[in-house]
Amino acid sequence: MNAVTSSDARHLGMQPGELEGKPYARFWNPQMAPLPEPAREAIARGPVAEPLLPPLAAAARAIESAERVLENGYSLAAGGRLRIAIRTVMPHVVPAMVDWWFGWHSDEPQRYKLWHPRAHVYAEWATAVVPGTTGRARYVGKTSCVDEYIGSTLGRYHIRFLRPRELQLDESLLADPRQATAVCARVGFANVPFDFGYLLHYVSAIDGGAEMRSRFWIGGEHVAARRGGIVGDMAASAAGWLMRPGPADAAALLVHCSQEMSHLASFLPELYAELGEGR
Repeated sequence: MNAVTSSDARHLGMQPGELEGKPYARFWNPQMAPLPEPAREAIARGPVAEPLLPPLAAAARAIESAERVLENGYSLAAGGRLRIAIRTVMPHVVPAMVDWWFGWHSDEPQRYKLWHPRAHVYAEWATAVVPGTTGRARYVGKTSCVDEYIGSTLGRYHIRFLRPRELQLDESLLADPRQATAVCARVGFANVPFDFGYLLHYVSAIDGGAEMRSRFWIGGEHVAARRGGIVGDMAASAAGWLMRPGPADAAALLVHCSQEMSHLASFLPELYAELGEGR
């Protein structure tokens, strides 16, 4: 991963006075629940055969289908390709709350830290958001830059949010955000101009709340320079050879996603009730 030096002024956790006057201060809770059992099982099982986790080109068909081959696990393949799947049950959450959260959390680093108190360090919008917008309209087409630990490594990441149709998802299935939404993004490094993957969080209403089915496609053919041209393509090719995630990287990202989404679910309904759209 792309390390940040220890001299960086950004910091993990909350310093005295950092939450003073924040209307969401009471939602800061550094005590996180144990890692959910499905994630623990996936880590214990280790890497699975790559065909059990569909490639990006087949993501839409796989995520929209009632057929579910593997919901929790990761694969590592030749060429540095990493694929991850994790399912998170989110009691009392409505998919629209997740859209609101993704449009809200990058306004201030303290908001971002609520999400994963043990790993999130900093967040800011790299592109201006439109005042008065909320939900999908606030974050789709925008870029958030975040500092966070994945495992024990601190990285600085560039997250460009995409329309679901850019990952070939049927947006008619997402017309009612109370029933379903999809958070899609191109992911790369913030301090060097390279992207290295895609993410998808598909959220559907279920009895008692929602389920989030998260997918990541990292490395291999997904490494590219954000600036085009022959030099950019050559640099991206070299970066692709250098960036070859291993089992430890896969396990760290799977654990991180499971932890942050489970923790988010623990406070999002109440946070949304107090500060959500129209409030």
